[in-house]
Amino acid sequence: MTQQFGATSTTEEVLEGKDLSGMRVLVTGVSAGLGVETARALAAHGAHVVGAARDLAKAEKATAQVRADAKSGGSLELIELDLASLASVRACADALLKRNEPFDVIIANAGVMATPFGHTADGFETQFGTNHLGHFVFVNRIASLIKPGGRFVSLASSGHRFSDVDLGDPNFGRTTYDPFVSYGRSKTANILFAVEFDRRHRSRGIRAAAVHPGGIMTELSRHLDPSWIPAVIDQMNKDLAEEGKPPFQFKTVPQGAATSVWAGLVANAEDVGGRYCENCHVGEIVPDDRKISAISEGVRAYALDPEHAKALWAKSEELVGEKF
Repeated sequence: MTQQFGATSTTEEVLEGKDLSGMRVLVTGVSAGLGVETARALAAHGAHVVGAARDLAKAEKATAQVRADAKSGGSLELIELDLASLASVRACADALLKRNEPFDVIIANAGVMATPFGHTADGFETQFGTNHLGHFVFVNRIASLIKPGGRFVSLASSGHRFSDVDLGDPNFGRTTYDPFVSYGRSKTANILFAVEFDRRHRSRGIRAAAVHPGGIMTELSRHLDPSWIPAVIDQMNKDLAEEGKPPFQFKTVPQGAATSVWAGLVANAEDVGGRYCENCHVGEIVPDDRKISAISEGVRAYALDPEHAKALWAKSEELVGEKF
């Protein structure tokens, strides 16, 4: 019987009894929060983790516990990757291709949230450029390194419900910038990327899934005004009460990282391939016209639409000047 997990499950609970010896997993964003815990849990169960981070000095300090908890055979190595620079993305990917060491799983964990308006090194709006385009180029460039039967996990968010992608104005050239609309666009893109990646690679037995980790206090919220958070939680609790649900509670970091680990190494590949996962299960589609709280479960249909995913892929190739 398959073990059932949920919103409060932790990485250790999800991986209980799992021996990951001999497995190689690449995780982006290992300098803080979910990325560090994801790497720690995998190494603690015997996996060799390649952790990518923009700031290697920061990552080195942040991952001391990863090395301390590593089981015999488990290990961590760090590589430099700045997702806001396609030069860095391509250099990192090329170095991995040169080594030609395959991966069982790639977890695209890194990202930014609700940043002030700005641009990446290549002129893309910061959140769309970092969260989506950086990973789009990086993962596609090293896709050949994913073993047959392997998986790709793209970290998304319930924040995808803030906005669909805007393929006509991805960089807010004509649209008034809103930090959460931008975040929503990038997170919708993360889901659509997984949908199309899954379609393109399933013939090799490779499956892709998008993951919402849940509400967690990490460095991701560093751009938010702390005084704003209680008001948002108060509104969420009112919305949840209307739905007959209990008040919102933040997840711990081990609880937040559990769904990434579950989707990448525990869940049935057929169940999660091309899907949106949350709380260690596959999320259900919520009609676009149904009002739900910001933290309730569910994925909007536009984020899983296969034709929409193909269109985003084509637009992304156009923007980065590279076909995959």
